[in-house]
Amino acid sequence: MSGRIPDMKSMRAFLKDDLRLLIDFSRSDQNRGVVPPPVQKPPRPDQAVIPLPQDPAGEFAGRIDLTRALAGRKSHRAWREESVGVDELGFLLWAVQGVRRKGGAASVFRTVPSAGCRHALETYVVARDCEGLARGLYRYLPLDHALVREREAGPDFTASLHEAVLMQAFVARAPLAFIWTTVPYRMEWRYMEAAHRVIALDAGHACQNLYLAAQAVGCGACAVAAFHQQALDEFLGVDGEEEFALYLAPVGKV
Repeated sequence: MSGRIPDMKSMRAFLKDDLRLLIDFSRSDQNRGVVPPPVQKPPRPDQAVIPLPQDPAGEFAGRIDLTRALAGRKSHRAWREESVGVDELGFLLWAVQGVRRKGGAASVFRTVPSAGCRHALETYVVARDCEGLARGLYRYLPLDHALVREREAGPDFTASLHEAVLMQAFVARAPLAFIWTTVPYRMEWRYMEAAHRVIALDAGHACQNLYLAAQAVGCGACAVAAFHQQALDEFLGVDGEEEFALYLAPVGKV
């Protein structure tokens, strides 16, 4: 990472869509016939798939109406000393990245919108106090509605997370912490240099769904964009280039 801080004008330009008019999209990997990247990182051969309770939409239907959820949405930074159930976790994961139907090798329709249906996010969960799930770091498999464990909770687990989130104690104390990474090439395959602005927009869609869904299970959340990039990437076990942390939100009973 360069030590030079970008000027304000260039950072404002990132928020604009002028770049799209300068790109020759006929050169994209999609238009050149390159096979699309997988819509989900597959489990490693040494990882056991942990199924989540099925039909999360049906199980939690009617818990809270949309008007109440919107009116009650707020950020929470304090948690009750109470576990979150694995069925509740499954519902929250379905709400932020769940699959509604598969549209083919290049597209999967989910509970949140994504530019070009590219869905360049992966969802990780730090489970500190989830009933039915051992402490550790997990990754959601939307196509399977299941989890794989990425790392066990060793003696330095919580301290490493605390450092990676810049000592924001309410994150490390939460029963759960959702962390979204991006696999940028999923979006670059179609949109080339215009991919990165919409990846950030997609992360906002996912986190807002988490806020609203959390209320149906008696939980609250808090969106967090401030963290130590290298430390959080290392905590997740991602390379920091082809996949890196983008956004996070702790979740707990409130």
